[in-house]
Amino acid sequence: MAEYSSDTFKPLLKRLVETPEYFSAEDLTVALNHLFTPGAIEPTLIGAFLTALHVHRVERRPESLAAAASVLRGRALKAAVEAPEADFVVDIVGTGGDGYNLFNVSTTAAIVAAGAGARVIKHGSRASTSSSGSADLLESLDCLFTAPTPGTPMPLPRVPFTFILAPHYHPALAQLAPFRKVLPFRTMFNVLGPLINPANPRGMVLGVAEREIGSTFARSLREGGVERALVVCGFERLDEISCAGETWAWELHPNGQVTETTLSPEMFGVSRHPLKDVAGGLPAENAETFRKLLGLRPGYIIPQKLVPVLDFVLINASALLVVAGIAKDYKEGTALARESILSGKAWAALDQFRAAGKAAAQEVASTDGKI
Repeated sequence: MAEYSSDTFKPLLKRLVETPEYFSAEDLTVALNHLFTPGAIEPTLIGAFLTALHVHRVERRPESLAAAASVLRGRALKAAVEAPEADFVVDIVGTGGDGYNLFNVSTTAAIVAAGAGARVIKHGSRASTSSSGSADLLESLDCLFTAPTPGTPMPLPRVPFTFILAPHYHPALAQLAPFRKVLPFRTMFNVLGPLINPANPRGMVLGVAEREIGSTFARSLREGGVERALVVCGFERLDEISCAGETWAWELHPNGQVTETTLSPEMFGVSRHPLKDVAGGLPAENAETFRKLLGLRPGYIIPQKLVPVLDFVLINASALLVVAGIAKDYKEGTALARESILSGKAWAALDQFRAAGKAAAQEVASTDGKI
């Protein structure tokens, strides 16, 4: 194993600070291995390094994003996806940091898309920059997350929707948590989450809050083995497909080409709604909205207050269905997503995940009891 120390780290830090244009993806890989080796370098050097990464906007380099993601994937606990070759596994996720504190649209859209036939393995966490993260919402809906055992890949059953809690799989990031917490800015590691899903999805809808990194993320997904993807950034600098207006989008095609386009609610066959109409609340409040939304059935009168949230979910679920190859275009995706809700299939997808989570928890408890 390589010898990592403050003395071997300082030349890397010096290069990043003084000549950032020569700080390569290989340098970043070596530097991160220093950071993730407990006790290898002095704490002050870690803070200095995180600051230098931010100042020089290293996360805007696709090769650096891909390198950092590769290091974290290599150090992550493993997930054993049941029959991965049988399905085109997809994920929908945002980098966070847009500051809007909206309803949990990507989590809800993931479940709706799963009800429409996609196999979704969502990688997420608890709230960081909002009141309710994906894990917070799901816990309020009585879902359980079982942590994997080091050395034993966590089996992920072949069900339409699965959620894996990021901190369970990325112990390396826990070492940086105290440093990131005290810094007055977001670091590169705040935006890496979507690139390090242990399930290795083949398709993704990925939201970013900065237009400047849209193309970078699309190319980084390609480097990470994703086959089809849509990277999106609402004109309001929203890390979702916006229901209020246009959205910048970068499409990763199966041939590796990345093309840029602009999306609008009209392309999905829905009306525009101001972002204030899709504001989120605490997890319990968002869970109640979720229940009302997925409880809609044919003939029900949709409360006017729920219409903007419904359309917001439909357009994001539609995009995921297009990436998954289930819908041929966004309007068909919207129709399939709406049918997933009204038929009860979206709710059934959540029920299957809840049941699988409880079964996994019981299995772990049973195993622990035998030791």
